[in-house]
Amino acid sequence: MVESRPHRRGRAHVSLDLSKKQKKELKKLQQSAAHVWEAQQVVAASAAELAKQAGRQLETFGRQQVAPTVEEKYHEHVGPYVDRARPYVDRGMSASKKFVQLSLLPVAGTVAGKALSAWDASADARAKLAHLGSAPVPPPKKKSSAGPVIALILGIGAAVGVLYAAWQTLRADDELWVADDPLAAPDA
Repeated sequence: MVESRPHRRGRAHVSLDLSKKQKKELKKLQQSAAHVWEAQQVVAASAAELAKQAGRQLETFGRQQVAPTVEEKYHEHVGPYVDRARPYVDRGMSASKKFVQLSLLPVAGTVAGKALSAWDASADARAKLAHLGSAPVPPPKKKSSAGPVIALILGIGAAVGVLYAAWQTLRADDELWVADDPLAAPDA
């Protein structure tokens, strides 16, 4: 039975009084729920063990069946094209390396050397003017340094090398893309 009594601050307090029959049914329901919970825990543990065993079997199957088949198909279908393309990639990498070593680095070194010599010359001129007794000459405002120029040259050289290697690899070459089966004439 539900009973409403006034509470201290004007709120109503609700109390639930259960009959003996309702209490007995509630206790049975709690026991049933506890049994169901225990059964669910057993099923969950069994499912976890089953999933673990299935994972082991799947790993073994993949290692023994799938991996060798994939490797065989790779060597059968993809490997020949990779082997055919390898000389072009190597040639592109060699050309890129040669370009960087013979063209890009000397140019970058020359630019850096000229920038540093110009910096030294301006510093010497400032020092001579300061020693002559004239008013001190403030150093020129720093506009830019040689670092970004060198980095830009190196970046452009690297990009050109990569593009050249990609072009050598992907260019259309008649001997590289030969069909496996020649087209047969249709039956008349």
